[in-house]
Amino acid sequence: MKPALMQVLCRFLAVALMMLPYQAGQAGMIGTDAAAPAGVQADRDAISSFLSRSQTVRELQALGLDAQAARDRVAAMTDAEVTTLAGKIGALPAGGDGGLVLLILVVLLIWYIAFR
Repeated sequence: MKPALMQVLCRFLAVALMMLPYQAGQAGMIGTDAAAPAGVQADRDAISSFLSRSQTVRELQALGLDAQAARDRVAAMTDAEVTTLAGKIGALPAGGDGGLVLLILVVLLIWYIAFR
């Protein structure tokens, strides 16, 4: 870089840093209700969104159960049952089992390192 351009750039950056406001971060404790709103209504919403998926509706119809009947049954559940069911839904694997994909990636990585 040319010295004149470097000098202009440095002056601009120095002025910009002086003009920009400094903001101080502040850390503090938050309550558990603000950290994770895991109420019964949130669990009911999670279950209803699970029941509204097209794949779930197809599976329910294949088992001979109407999707609306399933929603009615969920609406009649107690809070403890809803929490248990939402926990089971949350524990389901997302996207299926990735063990085979991981195995293939490890084998390809070993092959790449060995024959590079």
